Amino acid sequence: MGVYHGNDLRKISGGLKGKHVKVKRKYLSGRYPLNPTVSEVTEVKIVRARGGNCKLKVKTVSVANVYIPSQKKTARVKVLKVIDNPSNRNLARRGVITRGAIIQTELGKAIVTSRPGQDGVVNAVLVEGS
Repeated sequence: MGVYHGNDLRKISGGLKGKHVKVKRKYLSGRYPLNPTVSEVTEVKIVRARGGNCKLKVKTVSVANVYIPSQKKTARVKVLKVIDNPSNRNLARRGVITRGAIIQTELGKAIVTSRPGQDGVVNAVLVEGS
């Protein structure tokens, strides 16, 4: 089933708009989100986007690119688990990695700075001093 992202059905206040005169367009369609989780292997889904472009979506994650501020280096390390997700604690319980999630890596805690469901990669910054 398609997901419609147009805003012509409802008012901002929540009420219905008047007579529907606009036609639904392909570019107003959307998709259900992929919720990237921690796994032993990394799976990436390639999706055709508008204009023929490709979008990479991560389904499962095993490694992350972690920036170490004190050394000014980036290391590719294994992701162990999701510790917290400030946007929604149910996502942390399910092990879903989104931007802003705190993950446990081999180097320590790291905050995810990329959007794995949009970018196709997990980039993170190491939290030092914890």
